[in-house]
Amino acid sequence: MPGMLDRNQISAALGQEAPYQAVPGRWTEERAWEWYRSLPWLAGCNYYPSTAINQIEMWQASTWDPQTIDKELGWCEELGLNTHRVYLHALVWADDEAGLYSRMDQFLDCCAKHGIRPFFVFFDDCHYPKAELGPQPLVIPAYHNSGWVTCPDREFAVRFCRGEASPAEVEPLKGYVQRTLDRFRDDPRVLMWELYNEPGRGAGALGSQGDLATEDFGDGSCKLVHESWVWAREVAPSQPLCSNTDGCVGSANWSINALNSDVQSIHCYGPAAAVRRQIEGWRAANRPLFMTEYLARETGSTFQAVMPVLKEQGVAAINWGFVSGKAGTIWPWSSRNRNGVFQDSMALRAKGEVLAPGEPYPEPELWFHDILREDGTPFSAEEVACIKSLTRS
Repeated sequence: MPGMLDRNQISAALGQEAPYQAVPGRWTEERAWEWYRSLPWLAGCNYYPSTAINQIEMWQASTWDPQTIDKELGWCEELGLNTHRVYLHALVWADDEAGLYSRMDQFLDCCAKHGIRPFFVFFDDCHYPKAELGPQPLVIPAYHNSGWVTCPDREFAVRFCRGEASPAEVEPLKGYVQRTLDRFRDDPRVLMWELYNEPGRGAGALGSQGDLATEDFGDGSCKLVHESWVWAREVAPSQPLCSNTDGCVGSANWSINALNSDVQSIHCYGPAAAVRRQIEGWRAANRPLFMTEYLARETGSTFQAVMPVLKEQGVAAINWGFVSGKAGTIWPWSSRNRNGVFQDSMALRAKGEVLAPGEPYPEPELWFHDILREDGTPFSAEEVACIKSLTRS
């Protein structure tokens, strides 16, 4: 997450010095607040089923798992959760557009059955820069998020920014955004849309990224960030649009999203005091706030510390992860390092350091993300009590 911004910094970043001008069509502050105030206080998770190691495995036909999704969303209902942030992937759309939409319809019906209105994310610069359809990688034990993939490939986002991508390559991404928005543009089951998660992130902690240079990260994807706004505003769905600011890397990425979002999507994995400072800094923007990522227990970002602050301040609370499973996000970011050296997931898999299907997942003493185990038992009964006390009052 970028450093905290105060009122003056945010005001300046939203001013005329931004590297891109605003895309026409942004909701007025009044419209955004009218929409937001019509809703209950929103609380939920970044959701994918425990049987999916990434967003491709969640959505492609061969690994689509509606039974697990229904079971887990039932647990969400018991906790009083009423929204989720859910990632899509362009490869699944390009391979099977009609099938993806059918599965999205099933998912939305299941969410509605359990009192949940989710929102969807199109693009993501975290974590691994090369995605493929078909069987997804096996789980690396005790390793944080060993299978999550970028959308699109990082190499393409960089070439697009340099003006080197062909129209034939760009058109499917435009179709992915516009046809999906148009298909669900008036669907009351969909809360809103998020165009891009954490643009510019991916180098640093993730070690080798093929032939990409350091300068290809950060604002190396800013043209795609901006173009995603152009594509989305041309459709103008009835639901609001946002794209991640605090959590991205690169001043251009940040300002594009801050300047265009109907509501603001921010991340904070710090303790309650940091969350309060961040919220106060955003007051100058005068937009509804969605904390679309939090919960990192070892940093002090816990349900008991942070969730009450978010409710008190009227900020939507969406933590990372729900049921511990293939993603391994109960393990901390530092689990990718050994003796201070980043361990590349492909290299570990090449050495056979994987779990066989059905083999139990190891657990750390202190979970990093997630709430429940695959059998529905919680990491912490006290946390579950805290969540229920806030969602049901």
